[in-house]
Amino acid sequence: MSTVLMLSAAHPAGDTRVVRKEGAALAAAGWRVLHLCPGDVEGSIDGVSIIPHRRRRLRGLWGLAGDAAKLRPAVIHASEPDAWLAALIAARRCGARVVLDVHEHYPSRLDARLPAPLRTVMRRAIEAACRAMGAAADAVVVAKDGLDDAFGGGARIVKVRNYAPAPVAPPREQRAGPLALGHLGAITRSRGWPVMLDALARGDAATRLMLIGRFTDGSEAAFQARAAALGVAARVTVTGWLPQAEALRRLRDCDVALVLFQPGEENHRLALPHKLFDAMAAGVPVIAPAFAEEVAAVVQASGCGVLVDSGDAAAVAAAVASLTDPGRRAALGGAGWRAAREDFAWEAEAARLVALYRSLGSCGVTRQKAGRSAGAAV
Repeated sequence: MSTVLMLSAAHPAGDTRVVRKEGAALAAAGWRVLHLCPGDVEGSIDGVSIIPHRRRRLRGLWGLAGDAAKLRPAVIHASEPDAWLAALIAARRCGARVVLDVHEHYPSRLDARLPAPLRTVMRRAIEAACRAMGAAADAVVVAKDGLDDAFGGGARIVKVRNYAPAPVAPPREQRAGPLALGHLGAITRSRGWPVMLDALARGDAATRLMLIGRFTDGSEAAFQARAAALGVAARVTVTGWLPQAEALRRLRDCDVALVLFQPGEENHRLALPHKLFDAMAAGVPVIAPAFAEEVAAVVQASGCGVLVDSGDAAAVAAAVASLTDPGRRAALGGAGWRAAREDFAWEAEAARLVALYRSLGSCGVTRQKAGRSAGAAV
């Protein structure tokens, strides 16, 4: 049985895409799958064996490469730019094939931290690095359209999108009464909590907001202060981190799901987040940003929600008010649910990933043996 190593410098043990989707799909198809990842978690998640490491990002890159090489995988599936580099180094030692998994538009990641005159130069430098690593890898898997532009050379590009598993449970039943708004996932300013609070303050006093996740940008104190200042603190619930099954159960308790990426970041324009497809699979209508091209295309194709200017609290409040009719919510939620079963189901994406790995399988083992021989000679 060939071994696939999911290599993460930052993604946690039970990451939804890396482990619960990609790793689980490969394990179900017959590979032995390991996840070498930061943290203290050990054991198995969805058929993927978890191997924790304590390597620091960048500074611990060489050590991470050594850890990966010692596991002697046939294929290393790396999930962040520093993990990509560690995978390529490890492959030189053990002969493994390398698959780069691209989740974000990395050339633009530093835009917000750099003065405007330096952004173009830095983008070009990062694009050159992506192109070089893509050419050195055996394949590049991209989570959404628009991410493959930075890669070229000999890289084989395969799109494996962030869809949710096809739903089995029926869509959420919509009833009359005060609205419950829900936001699933990491909570940050750039993901729209200021707009959420302002929209809540503008709307019906009975409307509630549930944030299912945790703050990841250090802004929780500012959030609580703003909620108190607006007089909406009693109508807001923050669950903190929850296991996936519980988080999805809480989402089904909501009448409307909010996906409010803020404009100004390239990654937000190209976003294709789990939360959108989780809401569709639950049969919960969404309010989503019109400027986010990938998200808007899914919402328009499926008819699962309302597109708004996500930076405008008044527009978001108006969208919420337009969804007070349970019949309309049921129609939008039902359309999203059907699309999640037919057109946007993870199962087809998993099959594309498995097909890629089967194409790498036999040659990966051959190359692995060659790598071992080379390593023994060094």
